[in-house]
This record gives sequence, structure tokens and C-alpha cells, in this order.
Amino acid sequence: MDSQQRHILDLSRRGLLRGALGMAALAATQGTAPRALGAPALAGNPFTLGVASGDPWPDGVVLWTRLAPEPLAGGGMPRLALPVAWDIAHDPEFRAIAATGEALARPELAHAVHAEVSGLQPGRIYWYRFRYGAWLSRTGRTRTAPAADAAPARLRFVNAGCQNYQQGYFTAWKHVAEEEELDFVFHYGDYIYESGRNASAIRFHEGPEPVSLDEYRARYALYKLDPDLAAAQAAHPFLPSFDDHEVQNNWAGPFSQDDGSRPNRPAVPPEVFALRKQAAFQAWYEHMPLRRAQLPHGPEIEAYRALRYGRLLDIAVLDTRSFRTDQPCGDGVKPVCAAQQDPAAQMIGPAQEAWLARGLGRSQASWRLLAQQVPMLRVDAGTDATQRLHMDKWDGYPAARRRVFGALQAPRNLVVVSGDVHVALAGTLKLDYDREDSPAIGTEFTATSISSGGDGSEAKRGTPAEMARNPHLAFFNARRGYTLHEVNSTTFSATYRAVSHVTTPGAAREDRARFVVEAGRPGPVRA
Repeated sequence: MDSQQRHILDLSRRGLLRGALGMAALAATQGTAPRALGAPALAGNPFTLGVASGDPWPDGVVLWTRLAPEPLAGGGMPRLALPVAWDIAHDPEFRAIAATGEALARPELAHAVHAEVSGLQPGRIYWYRFRYGAWLSRTGRTRTAPAADAAPARLRFVNAGCQNYQQGYFTAWKHVAEEEELDFVFHYGDYIYESGRNASAIRFHEGPEPVSLDEYRARYALYKLDPDLAAAQAAHPFLPSFDDHEVQNNWAGPFSQDDGSRPNRPAVPPEVFALRKQAAFQAWYEHMPLRRAQLPHGPEIEAYRALRYGRLLDIAVLDTRSFRTDQPCGDGVKPVCAAQQDPAAQMIGPAQEAWLARGLGRSQASWRLLAQQVPMLRVDAGTDATQRLHMDKWDGYPAARRRVFGALQAPRNLVVVSGDVHVALAGTLKLDYDREDSPAIGTEFTATSISSGGDGSEAKRGTPAEMARNPHLAFFNARRGYTLHEVNSTTFSATYRAVSHVTTPGAAREDRARFVVEAGRPGPVRA
């Protein structure tokens, strides 16, 4: 463990040790001391990895923690299923308890807890915490979704992801934690990066590239110990998704990136890659505030799901990795080839396409939100007469994109949020980018990265000539940060929030641009 990791772990422990000292205050607010759980004592504070909440429904939310007194050494837990108590209250002092319960932290799931709380009131802020023996977790703050028939005046949420630990500090998460009145945070993916230790990194990964369950668990523990990420997850409910780095860079369906074309990386057959996916998906589930419906079954997982925020916003969270065909044209940024034009190519698979058409395609909400991983906007990265497209994005699967857009082409307003490319984009979605007269059907806002890519720049690309190749793009920025969205019945806005640097901590927040979409008029307008 290097000095930076020791410092982070010490900060986490000092903050969490205050939980033990707070037990007397806890007893005073409840009138009696908490019930003894009859569980074995642990060598240290088990709540080192913090708390989180997620996937809000009108009547409840998922509360998450993981018991790990030795988070970077396998967890340090006995091989027993242990009871963990949770409380959820109307106030941060826990004077007015709304619900309390108990959940088992099982060794098969790294002693993670996923408490699916129900019986809460819709559209309300709550505070929560966990208890084990004499130990008390930090306090988290969450919010339930509005009632299904409610018409909220406004919603606020953040879209963020791509947090490479080795390439910078998670300062943007500190600013997300400080955002007020967020209804949720959509994490589009790349929560961890699977690369091994880089000798020239800003701060270091422990160990080699993970392939086993224990190695993936250790990587998540390292990321969870980051104080800025921990603060953001304690402050707001999350809608977690995954992209490629939770498993392996640019994996596609059953296919590993290792196809034998890279030096010293022999080809990995699908049946072997399935074992790695199984380990990666289990570790992802263990560390995210997810419902039991997302518990993986071997190498398969059903991570796509729908959420509703009253009559204002319907959300479809997609999985753009598990069901796609292999990237065409050899992957990367390439000229168009025959495989890219394959009408049978899949990005989300037939079952997910049908689910999306039945759900978001028939939504009567004021706004429909497609929350997914990679840009749907066409981005021509060529510099001459030859068009060059990103084959790992929806540009590599135009037939699949046309099918999805066709299913969602309806009078209700469509907005897509995405990430993955480490730049911020805003643009107009078209039914068919190969036709100049194709109608605009929606708007996309792509968030930049939290830290991936290092400090970034104001305009790594996006010159006037390059923007002219992509007239449907309204914005390009290569700083690090996140996107804040505000929604009401008539407008859907995006504020691109950035930090000037991530190679050292403490950067201030800067707003680089703000765009608004008016109901019934797809396309971003600078505000």
C-alpha cells in the first residue's frame, strides 16, 4: 500500500470511528440503546467502504453498504452470514424514524448489504445509516421517486462516469456531493478501470489487471475508499449502470478484446471469457445499490430496467455491452466497412429492443430519458474526404440505432444521456444520419469523464472544420467533470460542469456551457 492509499484509508477510518463514539447519542435519540445483534466482534470498523442508496421507487429505495474492516486485504471478515441493522429517518438526527430493519451480510457476496426498503412516502428526502454491534456507519441521504400519478414541478439529476483512479483525483465527485436537491445521479459506467498498476500514474492501482472475483473486489474497495466518491454516494441516490471497464476494455457480448491481435495477449475464447464476466458482474453487483432483480446469473445479468418519476419523466436504463455483436471493421476509429452496414447487427439485442419499445416507446410522460453508456450521436472523426467513425459506439451499429429510433419516434420528447468518450457533447439526434432530410427525433447530452484522460483541455478536438463535418453537434469540450440536468414540463436543460485539473486535488468547479431543449422542439439551444 503506498502513502496516498494509506492517507485515504486513514481519512476513511477517522471519519467512520466517529460512528462508535456516536452510539451514546444514538441511544439518546431513540430512548433506548440499540438491540444487540448477537454477532461476533470484529477487529475494526466494518463500514470503511461507506454507504449508498439507489434505484428509488415511490415507496422505497435500496440501501447499500459492505462490511470490510480490512478493505484492501480481502475485507477481513469471518466466513459467516452476519446480521446488519439499518435505520431510515425523516431527519438527519434520527429523531423521527421512518423504518428500521435487519439484513444479512453474506460471505458469498463479500458481506455486502442490499436492503430493499419499502413503505416510504413518495417524493421525500430521508436519511439512513447501518449498525453492526457497537459500530455505526456514516449517515447517508436519499430521496424516493414521486408518486406515479404526480406531476413534479422540477427534477434535478447528474450524469457522470469514467473515473480512472490512476489518471486523476475524483474532485468532480466532491462537487456532485455538494449539489443541492438532486433527485438522483445516473452513473453511466466505468466505475472502476481494470488496468494493472501504471508506474507513471497519478495514484496507483493495487495489483495486476483483475480477472478473478477476489481481484475485482479489491479493485472496487480501492475506488470506494476515495473520500470524494464516498461523499457523493452518501449524498444522493444513484442509478448505476456499467460500460466496458467494469469487465474489460471494449468487450462486446461474449467476446473478449483479446482476439489474438495484440502482442503478448493470446486469444481468449468465449467460454473462458464468460468466467471473467461472471466474476466482474458479481463484484459490480456487490458494490452497487441494486435490487435483487439485478443479481447476476453466472456470466449473464439483466441490468436494463425502467424507472418512473411521476408524469414528468420516464427513464430506461440500457445495457449496451452484454447483447451486442462484435465491433465491426476491427474496432477503433475506422472508415465504414461492410460489417458496419450489416442490417442484423445488434447493439442491445432483440429482447432489450422489444422491452424498450413496449416501455419508453409507449410512454405518456412529458419527457422520455434514455440513460445509457455510449454516444448515439454520429461523430465523424475524419480529417479528409473519408468519413471515420467510432466502431465501439452506436456509429458502429447504424441499423440497430435506426431500429431503436424508429421504436421511440413518438410525439413525446426524447432525450439521451451518455458518456464513455471523455468529452462533453451536445447534439441533435436524427432518425437516419445517412439522409440529409431525416427528421430530428431527440437530443443527446454526453457527459465528460470524472478523471479518465487526465486534466483534459478546452478543445482537444472540435475545431470549426471538424464541427462542420458534424453540423448536428452544438458543443464539444474536453475538460473533466459532469453534467447537471434540470427538467420541468416545458424544458430539459444541461449544464456542463467542469474542473480545471485532476492531476492534483482541490480544483474549483466551473460551468463551461448550458443548453436547453424546449418541449416539442428537439435539439439543444445554448442558454
